[in-house]
Amino acid sequence: MPVTLDQLRTYAAARSLFPPTTLRRAMHRLGFVQADPIRAPARAQDLTLRHRVIGYRAGDLERRYHQLGVEEDFFINYGFLTREIHALMHPRQKNPWGSASWTPTQKKRAQLIVEFIRERGAVHPREVDEHFAHGTVRNYWGGQSNATTHLLDAMHYQGLLRVVRRDDGIRIYAAHQHEPAPSEEAARHARIDALVDVAVRLYAPMPAARLSYVVSRLRFATPQWRGELKTALRRAKDRLAHANGEGIEWYWPEDEDPAHYAEPEGVRLLTPFDPIVWDRFRFEMLWGWSYRFEAYTPAAKRIRGYYAMPLLWRDRVIGWGNLAVVRGELTADFGYVDGAPREREFADALAAELDRMRVFLRLE
Repeated sequence: MPVTLDQLRTYAAARSLFPPTTLRRAMHRLGFVQADPIRAPARAQDLTLRHRVIGYRAGDLERRYHQLGVEEDFFINYGFLTREIHALMHPRQKNPWGSASWTPTQKKRAQLIVEFIRERGAVHPREVDEHFAHGTVRNYWGGQSNATTHLLDAMHYQGLLRVVRRDDGIRIYAAHQHEPAPSEEAARHARIDALVDVAVRLYAPMPAARLSYVVSRLRFATPQWRGELKTALRRAKDRLAHANGEGIEWYWPEDEDPAHYAEPEGVRLLTPFDPIVWDRFRFEMLWGWSYRFEAYTPAAKRIRGYYAMPLLWRDRVIGWGNLAVVRGELTADFGYVDGAPREREFADALAAELDRMRVFLRLE
């Protein structure tokens, strides 16, 4: 049966905003939480989890990281994954000593660094740099980066290292070794399909074009299987539930039904990286206006603000809010696509959301 945009809007919000639970259970239900270093007024991973974890406070994920059975790594984007999902992506190389693009010098340095870290158990990048003094390299943005930090990042991506914790936001590394990847085609396809399903469960419902886009982004999670993602997409389209809505084919997990979800209540301020609003193409389809993340846009060209947070009222994204902590007090400035709702219920719900934000930021 066809689905309506009203059903899809409700489904997109309600399925993602499941009843709050423990941090461990929320991480396993989401599978992946995107990370971002900007703190406005908190980091993206914390702003995502606060809606889904009972009593969550900013920084809880970092404080409890070693207890949760999660890993930092690149999936669709960089963030936090359960260890079960993390294991599906590795090893990323047949050669344990890194990318084919590495020079012999880089490979030798990587071997020495792993030996150094194994001797110490867990190390701060500064310790590695002080020991090896590798100098600087040009980074992705054209500036200068510490060469050791650059190499540690690459070694982490290749699976030679894992993040055991963060100290003041800095990754602390330990040596790591993955089990060999399965050689059988069926086992390999099962891994790839499982990763596709993780993405679909996180970002459903997905229009066909965006399903293709998200599956293509798994080339960062599994560069070793990049050439197999087109066939994985075909398998996904056969496997997933789907229906036509407004002339577009939409996809979602086969055990869910968009018609069986009730409209969520209240107001939510969402990080720009929240699963509900992450896909800007889908955002415009469902809510009828264009939202852009403007933190890296020159101030004079910003339309909605440095870190404008989409404002969800029930199952509609009706505007945005810019929040900051100034001298220990939360400040908030709001904008609306078609004006603020006039009913008292909205005003009360917005005030309640700001109160929750103060508690989350420990401003109470």
